[in-house]
Amino acid sequence: MAPYESDDSARAAEADDRLDGRRKAARYVVPVAVVGVAAATIGLVPALADSGDPNLPKVTAQQLIEKIAKSDVQQLSGTVKISTDLGLPDLGGLESGLLSGAAKGQGGSSADPQSKLLELASGTHTLRVAADGPDRGKVSLLDNAAEYSVIHDGKDVWGYDSKSNEVYHSTSAESGHADGKAGGKTEGKAPRDVPATPKDFADQVLKSVDDTTSVKVDGTAHVAGRDAYKLVIKPRQSGTTVGAISIAVDAKTGLPLKFTLTPASGGAAVVDAGFTQVDFSRPAASTFAFTPPKGAKVTEGDTPKGAKGGESKGPKGAEPKGVEKGSPKGHEGAAGGLGGAKTIGEGWNSIVVLDTGGKGVPSGASGAAGATGNGDVAGFLNSLGDHVSGKFGSGTVYSTRLINALITNDGKVYAGAVTKAALVKAANAAH
Repeated sequence: MAPYESDDSARAAEADDRLDGRRKAARYVVPVAVVGVAAATIGLVPALADSGDPNLPKVTAQQLIEKIAKSDVQQLSGTVKISTDLGLPDLGGLESGLLSGAAKGQGGSSADPQSKLLELASGTHTLRVAADGPDRGKVSLLDNAAEYSVIHDGKDVWGYDSKSNEVYHSTSAESGHADGKAGGKTEGKAPRDVPATPKDFADQVLKSVDDTTSVKVDGTAHVAGRDAYKLVIKPRQSGTTVGAISIAVDAKTGLPLKFTLTPASGGAAVVDAGFTQVDFSRPAASTFAFTPPKGAKVTEGDTPKGAKGGESKGPKGAEPKGVEKGSPKGHEGAAGGLGGAKTIGEGWNSIVVLDTGGKGVPSGASGAAGATGNGDVAGFLNSLGDHVSGKFGSGTVYSTRLINALITNDGKVYAGAVTKAALVKAANAAH
């Protein structure tokens, strides 16, 4: 089916210019502190087969964006397939072990959503999702014979890892919950800033739609048995690693059903998230009910100020192995101890800059690494990057198919969805 575009370019430009100001507020950039999270959100297996393009009424790009913004789906259940193809080196599962180890090292639990769902950073994953209004949601990550779930039921948030038989419990809205209002904002989901559905991905990208972006409706598709419009978003700027983003929007509800991000370098999608099955009827109440299994280790997370903490009790007669207090600092993120981040550049060429003070950042200076006893680690990390130099001195660029980061030898970090050359140019301009 031919793309739906305005009859003249002026009307298309006008549609772009009239986009809501709140969608101009944020840029599609990723701070270094959450590069791992960004990686988790990028790349889904194209698992949804089209069965012919449906014949739908014409809509403009602005009308379709407004339809997404007005989407108010309160109940749904379904299956989402996610795969990540950032082009990272194969570490043989080491990255998952590091994430789990980091959580435990902070006094946490393998069931803590802040670390567990970061496994979406690589590989192919299947999620089962369900929502019933803003206070009930569930996301389950299926892994062979094991399953990990985040359940939000009223004031309680539970994380359960069947493989380790560990449970994480929190009553803090800031600690996160699974999808709340399926078609609206999902504040406080677990972990924060980790998209789990096409809606989450679309919300992030639509914030970047401004005069640096081209938006058009590019035909229709069948996704998960639903008729959908295809919205295509492309940067107008050069220097970004983002090629194009395609969002399949449910024609009836306005809910994004599939999200695909392809890099400027071409090849397979870096992000391709989509429902393989979706049902908009209300899930059974039992979907969101959870009681810690007998013998499970239960870790209590953060508790809101004024709220009374306590142990999570299992079923009558159950004897949990132990209840531990989680570390509040475990939720502050990697940027907690870093200097204030700032953003330079515009639109898709935005770059986040951090000053680490040279602490904890392995650099190309082998002498410094040797002095701290981390020479082997620094050497390994340096082998994964490209050494660069300029007015800023020298440093190493770590590249993926989407997010690139330059770490200078004096502890400055420049990161964004931009090319290596753009990072070096930004670092030179800052000196």
